[in-house]
Amino acid sequence: MTTTFSGVIPPVITPLADSGELDLDSLESLVKHLIDGGVNGLFVLGSSGEVAFLTDADRQRVVETAVRVAAGRVPVLAGVNETSTPRVIQQVRLVESGGADAIVATAPFYVLPNADEIDQHFRLVAASTDLPLLAYDVPVRVRTKLDIAMLVRLGTEGVIVGVKDSSGDDVGFRRLVLANRAAGSPLSLLTGHEVVADGALLAGADGVVPGLGNVDPHGYAQLVAAAQRGDWAEAKRMQDRLTELFEIVFQASGVSGEAGGVGAFKEALTHQGVIASGRMSPPIPRLEADVVSRITAIVDASQSDDSSIDAVRINDGV
Repeated sequence: MTTTFSGVIPPVITPLADSGELDLDSLESLVKHLIDGGVNGLFVLGSSGEVAFLTDADRQRVVETAVRVAAGRVPVLAGVNETSTPRVIQQVRLVESGGADAIVATAPFYVLPNADEIDQHFRLVAASTDLPLLAYDVPVRVRTKLDIAMLVRLGTEGVIVGVKDSSGDDVGFRRLVLANRAAGSPLSLLTGHEVVADGALLAGADGVVPGLGNVDPHGYAQLVAAAQRGDWAEAKRMQDRLTELFEIVFQASGVSGEAGGVGAFKEALTHQGVIASGRMSPPIPRLEADVVSRITAIVDASQSDDSSIDAVRINDGV
């Protein structure tokens, strides 16, 4: 499997049955929906996949199912995020056995290492496996912003092959693009942005990892295709439509980020008939019926050629 990752690689949500059990039938349906939508890879066991709530057994079942259904058509990247380096390496063993094509790791998020220890962390993880390793920059989860010079150095030395940037730091991402280019572009750079993916691609991103890509994979595939052929007006048009669709995450007020964001994606997918339930991992509640109604109205408007999302945006959640 290639170690160059690009295009649309959505962070796959993890469907649950109303009972709370892992819903592998819905996961299979979702993977087919994403591949049919034109994605270039699948990222399982990320934040959108509720990885922190899953047991090791369920994590392995998620990887195995995604790999089986993908059947080599696109690579499956798997998150191996844990509290310390030894525990991350345990997760590497788990996703290797599940058949993952690459691993995506954050810095440890409990021991709170310093810069030198983070550098060593990625080296130890890479040394533990033959799978390509991508660094996951998500300071909102781990309280550490990954250093640009370190990332490029690790890329140049072959320790990591890419970066999934979910930092929300657009200045930092632009600096990373330029530093990576100056070093000969050893890294595949992926942005986690849903609403400024066009800007990131214009800056030099190789691909996008949008949670909203679960709901509209084809829209992001069209956006990336427009960017690749240099049609930035079309890329902006697609981005504007997807940004309007992203309003689904703002329909609930007073809930956690998991409930408002991943919960909205799940309700949209349930409405589309892709998965069976919008159930979230305990203790995260499922969204209320009035919120779901607003979400489904936005989804329906997005899928209609002659409807305006503005006409059904009842409540922006603030």
